[in-house]
Amino acid sequence: MSTFRFQALQEFSTRRAERFYPTPARISDSYGVNVFDQTKMKKYLSSEAFEVVRAAVEEGKKIDRRMADQIAAGMKTWALERGATHYTHWFHPLTDATAEKHEAFIEPVKGGGAVENFRGDLLVQQEPDASSFPNGGLRNTFEARGYTAWDPSSPAFIIEDTLCVPSIFVSYTGEALDHKTPHLKSLQELEKAAVKVCQYFDKNVTRVQATLGLEQEYFVVDSALYRARPDLMQTDRTLMGHTAAKNQQLEDHYFAAIPSRVMAFMKDFEVEAYKLGVPLKTRHNEVAPNQFEFAPVYTEANLAVDHNQMMIILLRRIAKRHKLKVIFHEKPFGGVNGSGKHCNWSLRTDTDVNLLSPGKTPRNNLQFLTFFVATIRAVYEHHYLLMSSIMSLNNSHRLGANEAPPAVMSIFVGKTLSKVLDEIEQRVSDKKMTADEKTTLKLDVVGKIPEILPDNTDRNRTSPFAFTGNRFEFRAVGSSANVGFPSMVLNAAVTQQLKRFSDAVDKLIAKGVKKDEAIFQVLRTFIKESKTILFEGNGYSSEWVKEANKRGLRAVKDVPSATDAFLESGAKKLFEELNLFTEKEIEARHEIQNEAFVKKLQIEARVLGDLAINHIIPTAIRYQNLLIENLQGLKDIYSKEEYAKLTGPQIDTLRIISSYIIDIKTKVTDMIEARKKANTIEDISKRAVTYSKTIIPYMQEIRDRIDHLEIIVDDELWPLPKYRELLFLR
Repeated sequence: MSTFRFQALQEFSTRRAERFYPTPARISDSYGVNVFDQTKMKKYLSSEAFEVVRAAVEEGKKIDRRMADQIAAGMKTWALERGATHYTHWFHPLTDATAEKHEAFIEPVKGGGAVENFRGDLLVQQEPDASSFPNGGLRNTFEARGYTAWDPSSPAFIIEDTLCVPSIFVSYTGEALDHKTPHLKSLQELEKAAVKVCQYFDKNVTRVQATLGLEQEYFVVDSALYRARPDLMQTDRTLMGHTAAKNQQLEDHYFAAIPSRVMAFMKDFEVEAYKLGVPLKTRHNEVAPNQFEFAPVYTEANLAVDHNQMMIILLRRIAKRHKLKVIFHEKPFGGVNGSGKHCNWSLRTDTDVNLLSPGKTPRNNLQFLTFFVATIRAVYEHHYLLMSSIMSLNNSHRLGANEAPPAVMSIFVGKTLSKVLDEIEQRVSDKKMTADEKTTLKLDVVGKIPEILPDNTDRNRTSPFAFTGNRFEFRAVGSSANVGFPSMVLNAAVTQQLKRFSDAVDKLIAKGVKKDEAIFQVLRTFIKESKTILFEGNGYSSEWVKEANKRGLRAVKDVPSATDAFLESGAKKLFEELNLFTEKEIEARHEIQNEAFVKKLQIEARVLGDLAINHIIPTAIRYQNLLIENLQGLKDIYSKEEYAKLTGPQIDTLRIISSYIIDIKTKVTDMIEARKKANTIEDISKRAVTYSKTIIPYMQEIRDRIDHLEIIVDDELWPLPKYRELLFLR
């Protein structure tokens, strides 16, 4: 074993886990202490200022400058009391990360000394450089101006010594340069459409919120071993590595006892998460070794996305203090399951009704069926766009690989609900319903709807979009992704269907059809038009891929083709109809996604080439030299006949190593030339296609040869920590 690897493993095996944060006597005592929530606002703001913030959040009203100064002053007082020294507008640019530019509260005063200052204009708006973030041509490199603007619907919070103000990010000319802006727009449009539909059932409903519960998967490795892997450090995944003899095949890691070192890290993470008002509920081992998951209680969708991004920051910081490294890449290790986010999506009214939860009355269940069917039709009509919204270079390693999710969209609702939908389609026609049908909504199944809908079907983990009793679970989103983008697409798709639903119902009512009859007629049409998206079987099977193709359901094949989905007429119509994106913004995002794909793949190819030429081949040659020295020594001892008999296996090994060395060197050279050629293509879409078709196959072939070398070359010589060392924390 190399000295570097030995030292790294020695550090790993002897280091003791440390606790960095004292655990309070009761977690609830410190819950939300680092969040400027409504409780804090009532204490630090005047009643007038508090009412202005409330109206901004709940009614979308603007905050004038005078009130902004009062709010900023109260927020500053609270932050200083919590030990904050800086503030920042915290936003979500079109990257895999959040962004923040810290400014000190302190300002010098004339004559000497200093004061802490935080004015309303600093709270409401700031101006970071827009040209240095992905913009898809919306900004020239010499046009730097962009604006961040406070999002009052997501409360400010403190991490370490910095007050973070959740914000949107737009260009000087008004185009969105972030994930939050279109997500907020989609939530507003969804609320308007959902409230209108709710009015058919309950006139008291005035607000509807989309909610998200985000289950987050991640890997943890020892930081010393992480630093000994240049591929992990630079790309967040291992570009080579032979599968360990034992990985996840015994299924003994899933829900097993959490390793003590990881538990210490988790406890410290949870303490800080609770202080930030994030209601973490679940923690457990996932399927793959060193893979774990946390899940909070659901909350309003915009806040849920912010919480998730906050937790990613927190996990990384606290893991570092425990000499651990958290990895959010969707597929950091070959041969074991990758990581995703399971997005549990639902709708909740201001009357505290979950619109995707079966009720106890026929009226509530008719409402449930309306939103249930509208969501199904939304996913059916935009199934390819939804799958494309989660596609990236990282996530492409998971799609269609017999781990969630499959590469083609389907919806699992269970046999009972499928039967209910079939009954609606067959039973309800243009004829008038009987009084019995109106009051009990009998559908020729086991009984009344309240007795058959709740959670009575086993779950289907192979479904990328499954109904799980009172919500839909979108399982396809990648671990490192900002959920704001796919959530925006889902919100938009459902909004479009709710608007179509209410338009169709209103037209029938205008023709004299009774309201309940009109609702059932539209439901029947929606079910007939979208039922091919429903699938109860194994989403990983090859038979389903063939069946999906027959049904007209498109599979996501690669990143460039998925990215093109945003330029298709249906997607453009959806985004422009709801005023989520202009055509210019759509094209910019298409370009940004292609650029990200090319740049990430370019980095991976460079790292792989460097490791292959400067680490792996020299190591293989050193091992060859050892074998040659051994052969030469044996030649001096044995006779020609004995020598030939004894050294055959070593000579065969030399030949095999030589063939791998030649293959690796040749393919790395060819890959570099292919990359150079691809880089001359000016059109970013065509360049992405070329990278996908040429560079990825080269990388797969180079990895295959290196992984074969790994099990041949002397373990003491191998320069990188192996999977058996990386994947088993104790």
